[in-house]
Amino acid sequence: MKKKKASGPPGPKALSWVHRDHRVISQSVTRAYPLVVESAKGASIIDVDGKCYLDFTSGIAVTATGHCHPKVVQAITKQAKRLIHMSGTDFYYPSEVLLGETLTALAPGRARKKVFFTNSGAESVEGAMKLARYYTDRPYYIAFTGAFHGRTMGALSLTASKAVQKKGFGHLVPGVIHAPYPNPYRAPDGVSAEQCVEYTLDWIKETAFRHLVPAEEVAAIFVEPIQGEGGYIVPPKSFLKKLAKLAASYGIVLAVDEIQSGMGRTGKMFASEHFNYAPEMMTLAKGIASGLPLGAILADSKIMDAWESGSHANTFGGNPIACEAALATLDLLKEGLIENAARTGEFILSRLRTMQKSHRLMGDVRGLGLMIGIELVQDRETKIPAIAERNTIVRRCFEKGLLVLGCGQSVLRFMPPLTLSKKEADRGLTIFEEVLSDVEHQKR
Repeated sequence: MKKKKASGPPGPKALSWVHRDHRVISQSVTRAYPLVVESAKGASIIDVDGKCYLDFTSGIAVTATGHCHPKVVQAITKQAKRLIHMSGTDFYYPSEVLLGETLTALAPGRARKKVFFTNSGAESVEGAMKLARYYTDRPYYIAFTGAFHGRTMGALSLTASKAVQKKGFGHLVPGVIHAPYPNPYRAPDGVSAEQCVEYTLDWIKETAFRHLVPAEEVAAIFVEPIQGEGGYIVPPKSFLKKLAKLAASYGIVLAVDEIQSGMGRTGKMFASEHFNYAPEMMTLAKGIASGLPLGAILADSKIMDAWESGSHANTFGGNPIACEAALATLDLLKEGLIENAARTGEFILSRLRTMQKSHRLMGDVRGLGLMIGIELVQDRETKIPAIAERNTIVRRCFEKGLLVLGCGQSVLRFMPPLTLSKKEADRGLTIFEEVLSDVEHQKR
């Protein structure tokens, strides 16, 4: 008697949980596929039906040290037995101060820094918007097309990734202008990377400042050093420094959003370091506490000290358990995880560029460290996005045991834990190529 072929995910328990979820959880949240997680360790996920997956998402670039790293778990457990909460808004406790000292010491540049702790990336951006306005006494902001800074009302006003994210929520915070982000891959033939940068800067000077908003009334320019949700776009190396010079010439704060790209993800502590730029203001979150809700605004003291007592605060930002998780995370990053991200990222990029030669759906391959994007195209010459194919690949990778996600129009992103080994990377790439080959074959 023939054995019945085991069906792929989702299993019966997962389907049951998905059904229950739909009855009680807001369906505004997006779910790429029906993964229902039971437990996780390192780069491995076990679902409620016992199926094992290799995680190339790390909880949306959050679990930098891998899932449930023993040192992070130990730090959380130890702190939970001692003190769970005593709001840093009104009182003091050592872990918040220690984390503040550690972060300000790690920040690039010579200027002395100060930190404000938040609970999330969007909250960090909201606070940074307020701080920039308070510091400059100016009302306007510039952000970039393709940008993602969060979904709360201020952060959403800066976001320009997908129209659906703003649908039904107008009017947003007024006074935000969106400039083109320099994307050499999408530039017309014959246009160099440096010309993309000059086009962006000229657009800000000649279009934004001449026709849309007075430069002397712009509080801040918000920019991602590598666009995340917008498609894992790595801009030309000169972009950040030239943008900073332009901003400084008008007294505008340059606020660098390192929420997805920071905390070792790109093979350096902060992505800005790849561009030889030391931000005067940064927003942080995601990987900072390897899974616990924590964010931060890190800014030059002259900017942070502009706030007076009571100007801004929150209840849970800098929670002692989250701070201890962050301190453990930063120790692990400094002990070799950043270097591992750089090495393993180079290994993955090299393998992907070899794959490009034999896979017609693969367009641009880009990234730094373990922040890697693969642009999927119907045709390499026209660069027409292969949106349906990308979505199919994401789903089929899940069915074969690899967790990946999309971004941009048709980009597949790899953002695994920084603990990822070459063996795990090789296994994930093998699954990806198998799925890619299947999709290409079916498309013929």
